[in-house]
Amino acid sequence: MSREKDEASGPNAGRRREREAGFTLLELLVVLTIIGLLAAVAVPPVMRYLSRAKSDTAEIQVQNLAVAVDLFHLDVGRYPSQQEGLRALVERPSGAERWDGPYVTREQSLTDPWGQAYLYRFPGQEGAFDLYTLGADQAAGGEDENRDVGNW
Repeated sequence: MSREKDEASGPNAGRRREREAGFTLLELLVVLTIIGLLAAVAVPPVMRYLSRAKSDTAEIQVQNLAVAVDLFHLDVGRYPSQQEGLRALVERPSGAERWDGPYVTREQSLTDPWGQAYLYRFPGQEGAFDLYTLGADQAAGGEDENRDVGNW
């Protein structure tokens, strides 16, 4: 027992505790390698879900904006003109006396999940009006995250 006491309080006791207290470089590298492997396996599925979530969000937002355009039509008696665009849902356009908006409370609602303004066309090619986004690639057509999402 006295020997254990001597080793714990001897001149090298502080150094021994310092060596035993931390991780070695090899241990840290092993842990980082394991984390890297887990990330390589987990990140691709998460990214697929994220891109699908943006497309799903765009579909819901387009439907909500289309309802707002229809409410504008019910109140004013016409759809917003091409020049007025979707801004007519937020601010009263000139000559719209029966405007009872705003039909969209936040201006950010006019922006798609990829940070681009939703596109509005009146008269529409697919219906009375077209409301759509071109997706992540901002080009017509595409699949998955790059597909067009519209009210048709």
